[in-house]
Amino acid sequence: MEFWSNEGAMNYYIPLVMCTGICAQCIGFSLILLSIICIVANTLLLVPNGETKWTKHLSMHVILSGGFIGGGLMVLCPGIAAVQAGGRGICGAGCCKNRCRMLCSVCCSAFGVSGALYCLLVSISALQNGPLCLTKSNKWSYPFRNTNGRYLDNKKLWEECVKPPNIVQWNLDLFALLTAMSILELVLCGIQLVNAIIGVCCGDCRKREAPPPPPSPS
Repeated sequence: MEFWSNEGAMNYYIPLVMCTGICAQCIGFSLILLSIICIVANTLLLVPNGETKWTKHLSMHVILSGGFIGGGLMVLCPGIAAVQAGGRGICGAGCCKNRCRMLCSVCCSAFGVSGALYCLLVSISALQNGPLCLTKSNKWSYPFRNTNGRYLDNKKLWEECVKPPNIVQWNLDLFALLTAMSILELVLCGIQLVNAIIGVCCGDCRKREAPPPPPSPS
């Protein structure tokens, strides 16, 4: 469906259907934002309770860096690719109608799906097993590993962790955030994967603005 509006001597072509290029840019900027959030969350996990003195006692899930590697860098790549695919450059509207950059976005989106999935699996495992902490028995261990996640809604069990201070709440908040962000990233990367495939097959539906009419003879 198309709609034409007149404004002075200029006619502007306004597509009422959102095209693959605009959709790619919206998804791309969203993925970039989500990846930055994951990187920040993973960075905070490296400093339990905001203190650097506990860096020698990081849990296995923090060392795996699901938020930095998976939800961060591996999703940042398809985010940037999606923004570029939605732009208008040498391969933009006209020429090959963005098909080459959409093809690149297909590969990057698949890469982003694997990254978001990696972040999700690490975060879920971290929530289920709990943090590494110094227990009342004066040993560094995972006291909630065999609770099947029941410690999450039983704050009395949290008292088993003596140091670092507030480590259970710290890990719970940040890994829950990473879980939510990675789910959103999975959804957006999946949508962009389909969107980019459509873009490769059909091109970008955007059109250039209609040229102004020639000046009337005086």
